[in-house]
Amino acid sequence: MTRKTAGSVLLVLLSLYFITCTSEQPAEKFEIRSGVNVSHWLSQSEKRGEERLAYITEADFAKIAAIGFDHVRIPVDEVQLWDSTGHKEEEAFKLLHMAVKAALANKLRVIVDLHIIRSHYFNAKSNTLWTDPREQEKLADMWWQLSAELRRYPESMVAYELLNEAVADNPEDWNALVAKLIQQIRADEPERTLVIGSNRWQAASTFPDLRVPENDAHIILSYHFYTPFALTHHQAWWTDISEYAGPVSYPGQIVDTLVYRDLSPKAAGTMRTWANGYFDKARLEREMAPAIQYAREKKLPLYCGEFGVYPTIDNEIRLRYYQDLTDIFRANNIAYCHWCYKGDFPILDEKGEPDSKLVAILTAM
Repeated sequence: MTRKTAGSVLLVLLSLYFITCTSEQPAEKFEIRSGVNVSHWLSQSEKRGEERLAYITEADFAKIAAIGFDHVRIPVDEVQLWDSTGHKEEEAFKLLHMAVKAALANKLRVIVDLHIIRSHYFNAKSNTLWTDPREQEKLADMWWQLSAELRRYPESMVAYELLNEAVADNPEDWNALVAKLIQQIRADEPERTLVIGSNRWQAASTFPDLRVPENDAHIILSYHFYTPFALTHHQAWWTDISEYAGPVSYPGQIVDTLVYRDLSPKAAGTMRTWANGYFDKARLEREMAPAIQYAREKKLPLYCGEFGVYPTIDNEIRLRYYQDLTDIFRANNIAYCHWCYKGDFPILDEKGEPDSKLVAILTAM
């Protein structure tokens, strides 16, 4: 063999080696650790026009990345994206694309969360989504349209959350709808990551009733955690316990049971449900145990998509609770997303700057 021939053979072998190695590289996965909800903008908001345009801008995503978060969850509502006849609201879709592009430009992954639809609101007394097949078809069509809009973005960077806090009387109604939506999306996007929550407000306790497809590695299981409610929603105006303005404790008995007698019967009843007993780090982890166990059995990642504390309690107690919660998340390899960036449970102070002590806890490795 001549030197020239040997050189040619070597080049061919090196090329084949390079091609083989390159082809065997695993595709980048949608992996997240700590994030924040960009809420009260395209969801749960009456803002429109210039006010909506100014509320969240590209600069906010740069700030979120600079704080140290690695992803955002963007809740969106049907009433913002589609009018009552089902036609797209073009400005809202443009804002959604702006948000995704700005997030990706700052190396933030994105979960687009269909938060509230006309046939389902998590705090409604009843929802026609579970009783009217036409409403389920409408939801499927919304996801067909969202998928058509969002599939241009890398699967490693953008995920879809099928519905926020499903509240079905029969868990099998939710399971059947999950199966229907997954089958539809998988026809066009077989490797898109889908975030699926448990029934009844994405409670950790309802995971044993959840059914997800076997052998689908592109699923993230999601739960929300606001336990104990009397601490996380202290004086929150929309709750049954907003009238109680006294102190709370953590760890310990959240509210002294003697104060129940001074509350209205409805508030006292809620307190007995949501504040009784001793709460500490071990109790919090026990409350999450059904979700943790289910995720381990299914060999799927687990995600706490919402948690937060209304900023009315003593700040040291608030930070102690956050520290325990995030310690549990990290010990159990649970990704998490704080509720929220701006709004009722903000990570920003009154000057619009990050709460340094809080974000240090939320973004710690």
